[in-house]
Amino acid sequence: MRDPYEVLGCSRQAGDEDIKRAYRRLAKDLHPDRNRGDAAAERRFKEIGAAYAVLGDPGRRARFDRGEIDAEGNERAPFGFGGGGAGLDPYDIFADLFSGFGGHSRGRGARRGGDTVHRVTVPFVDAVEGGTTRLQLGSGQIVDVRIPAGTRDGARLRLPGKGDAGRMGGAPGDVHVEFRVAAHPHFVREGDDIRLELPITLAEAVRGAKVTVPTVTGPVAIRVPPMTSSGTRLRLRGKGGPDQRTGRRGDQIVRLMIVLPKRADPELERFVDNWSAVADPRVDAGMA
Repeated sequence: MRDPYEVLGCSRQAGDEDIKRAYRRLAKDLHPDRNRGDAAAERRFKEIGAAYAVLGDPGRRARFDRGEIDAEGNERAPFGFGGGGAGLDPYDIFADLFSGFGGHSRGRGARRGGDTVHRVTVPFVDAVEGGTTRLQLGSGQIVDVRIPAGTRDGARLRLPGKGDAGRMGGAPGDVHVEFRVAAHPHFVREGDDIRLELPITLAEAVRGAKVTVPTVTGPVAIRVPPMTSSGTRLRLRGKGGPDQRTGRRGDQIVRLMIVLPKRADPELERFVDNWSAVADPRVDAGMA
């Protein structure tokens, strides 16, 4: 490609406004909507568009003047290795100049890139305790995203500047990461509390026992009181999820559930046949 200053007919000492005026004048004369079927005009239009993409942005112009990028905006590399500059579309980059011609007008001046939403499913414990998840953006870039402790289903995290590229020097958009919290086989979150059903044996319920309970921060030991009925709830303070505003943790509510053997147990059946209950639980509950 020719020197962009030569393409626009400007000297290297030209000011930014001089560059812009030169481009506007040429682009209006050469726009394809005014030169339908003229292949030479279309090629020239694209050439001035590419030149203005370099000189119309003060930062890119300065880099070109210093020899850091070439006339097409590609990075200059040593030993002949070329850069990987993105392709230019003058219809998109300079559409604001041609609102009177129709077909390609999309706004005026620099435009911010669009925002994008990425939905990612994270493990239950990572949502409660915090963690990281790897995400591939639309650009192909791979980023590690922090999962804040106490993340709830549907919560969003913004990654500034990781969205779609801007136009005409506009800032890039943002990426909004929307978290979906995967279901857990044992834990259920209710507000900042976490609920868990813990199976216990009949012997543990009758005699009492020390048993191990899973929590999001690791297993802990609890004491099952003697003569515990199925459905009894125990509270483990501070073992729930954190409140993102205060940092205070909720509790874990453990519901004890007596589980009988799946197969018939003759010894247990004989015990029940010979056992005389001192009271009818339905009478005590006022149901009979």
